[in-house]
Amino acid sequence: MILLAFAGFSVVSFAQDATDSPSEKYSVATNSFWSNWFVQGNFTWTAFYSNEEKGLDFAKSPLKDFRRDMGFSVAIGKWFTPSIGLRTKFNGIWGKSVISENCKDNKAKYWNLQEQVLFNLSNLFCGYSDTRVWNLSPYLGVGAARNCTYNTYELAGSAGILNTWKLTDKLRLNLDLNYNVCGDDFEGRAWDNGGIGGGHEQRNHDRWFAAEVGLTLNLGKGSWKKSPDVEALKTMHQGQLDALNAQLADLQAENQNLRSREPQVIRDTTYVNKSTRDFITTPVSVFFDLAKINVANLKDLVNVQALAKYAKENNCNILVTGYADSSTGTPEINERLSMQRAETVKGELIKMGVSESKIRCTHNGGVNILGQNAPKSFDRRATVQIVED
Repeated sequence: MILLAFAGFSVVSFAQDATDSPSEKYSVATNSFWSNWFVQGNFTWTAFYSNEEKGLDFAKSPLKDFRRDMGFSVAIGKWFTPSIGLRTKFNGIWGKSVISENCKDNKAKYWNLQEQVLFNLSNLFCGYSDTRVWNLSPYLGVGAARNCTYNTYELAGSAGILNTWKLTDKLRLNLDLNYNVCGDDFEGRAWDNGGIGGGHEQRNHDRWFAAEVGLTLNLGKGSWKKSPDVEALKTMHQGQLDALNAQLADLQAENQNLRSREPQVIRDTTYVNKSTRDFITTPVSVFFDLAKINVANLKDLVNVQALAKYAKENNCNILVTGYADSSTGTPEINERLSMQRAETVKGELIKMGVSESKIRCTHNGGVNILGQNAPKSFDRRATVQIVED
C-alpha cells in the first residue's frame, strides 16, 4: 500500500512538472489532517464465479440467479491531495458459492474488508476544480475476505472505478464498478476431472464482479484552496512599488520647482496665487500594470479625487492623457492601450461627479517620458490635470 501511494505521488509530481499553464492548475494549499474525510454507503449487486465450478460448464452470464445476489458496502476514507486518497471498505454480506445451478444450493454469507488507494484522474489531468460535477477515480485494494458459511479466510484483492457526481458541497452520488479476487480456499478447493469430487487438486481463484450505487458524505472541510500565485503577487507588489516611486519622483520634481521659486514669492506677494494655481494644475499620475487598462493601485485615485473636487467647485475643465511604455508592445498596441487608459480614468472622474462635458481625453501611445534611468513601468500611466478654459 505504501508503494502504491508513492507511485501515485510520483504521477502527480510528473503531471505538475509537465504542466506549462500559468494558472498553476495543479497547485493547491495543504489542508490539515482532519480535512477531506468522507464516508460512503452503497447498495451492491454482485455476480460470483467460484473455484468449485471449474469444469462444470455452468452458464457464465452474471445475470443468472445462481450467480447474482444483493448486498451492501460501507467505507471511510480521506483525500490526501486532490488526486490521491485512501479508504477502508467493508462489503458483504449475502453471496453465492456457485456449486450448482440451483440458486438455493449456492447461498452463502461472507464479508470482504480492504484498504484501497484511489486516484482521481479528473483532478490529476484536468486540474482541481471545486465546481466539477463528475469525478473519475480508479482504485486498487488489498485485504481479507471471510466465507462465514464455510468458515474460511483468504487474502483478497480488488480493482475498480469509482464515479461520483456532485449533488451539494457535502453530498455526492456514487457508481462503483469493481472486480474482486481471492485465494482458492475461500469456498473450498476445486478438483480436476470435472469439478467437485475428482482425484487431483486443481487450483483456481474465487472471484466476483460488483456494481454499487450509493452516496458519499464529506466530513468537515471537503474542498481545496488554490495556493497563491507567487509570481502574480510579486508582479502586483512590484507594480504598486513602481507607482509609489513614480509619485515620489513627481513630488520631488515639484518640490524642486517650488524651491526654485521661493525668492520670487518673497519679492512679489501676487505670485503666491500663481504658485498655488500652478500647484493645483500639476498633473496627477494614475499607474497601470503591463498591458492592462485597470488601475494598478486604487490609492492613486485619492489624489485624483482631490483634483476632481477642486474642478467641480471652481467649474474647471480637466485633461486626461493616456500613455504606454514604448519599450514593450507594438506601436498599434501602445496606441490602443494609451487611449483605453485615458478612458478608464475618465470613467473614474465621472463616478466622482465630474461632468463628462468638462473632461477631455487624449493619448500619446508609447512613450519614454521619464528617461532611461527611470523604470519603464513609470510610463504606463495616465495623467490628470486642470486646464484653463
